[in-house]
Formats: sequence, C-alpha cells, structure tokens
Amino acid sequence: MAGKTRAYVDTSALIAFTDRSDAHHPVFRRLFSEPPPLLTTALVVAEGHAWFLRRYDRTRALQFLAMLEDMTLLTVLSVGPKEQTAAADVLRRFSDQDLTLTDAVGLHVMATHRVQSCWSTDFHLGLTGVPLAINKG
Repeated sequence: MAGKTRAYVDTSALIAFTDRSDAHHPVFRRLFSEPPPLLTTALVVAEGHAWFLRRYDRTRALQFLAMLEDMTLLTVLSVGPKEQTAAADVLRRFSDQDLTLTDAVGLHVMATHRVQSCWSTDFHLGLTGVPLAINKG
C-alpha cells in the first residue's frame, strides 16, 4: 500500500461496486480490487444500507453491512455535533447546490483529513477540488 493516497468513499461508489447493473460497476470493481486506505462516514453506511433495503430487501441490506465490516482498509468515521455543525457551514457555502447532509459531511471530512481522491459518481463531491475517481476511469 505504500505510496497510495487515502480515498474517501461515498455511497454511490459502494453501490456501484456492489450492484453489477450499475454503469460504473467496472470502474469501482477495479478500484476496490487493490484499494488504498479508505475513509467514509457512518452517514454513508446508513445511506447505503437504506438503499439496499428499499431497492432489494433486508437480506441484501445486511449483506451490504457485512461487506463493509470485512473491508479491513475501510475506516468509518462517526458523525457528531462538531461534524454536523461543519456540514451545515458547507451547506450554506454551497447553498446553490442540492447537497445532502451526507454530501456536506463528506466534503468536510475530505478537507479535514486532507483526502486527495474521492470515490463517487456524485459530481457534488468534487465541489472543493478533490478529484473524483470516475474522472480518472
């Protein structure tokens, strides 16, 4: 793993990696095959779990959680009052964008942890200049 940059992982990347019907599945399958240390938040985990629960069923939602638990290079950050306040500032800064709280927390985390790559299909996560993995192919 030496020389690899830590990457922030958004819900869309986790869905694309897991769901073979997703147009970005090949890109994320390749990225997750030899990942650098990865960073995400509890909000991303909750969003992904909810997506699989709504789209499929409880079994797939639990399989999604189990997959994340097995990812030894994935660090899941808690989101508390400090992160929520910072995210509210991000939402005000980009009030012309349709950002979710999960997106805003992600943008804050990328800035505070000096993340240099974002695994997402959501262009909003590139608002602060962190390159998106899908732009690299």
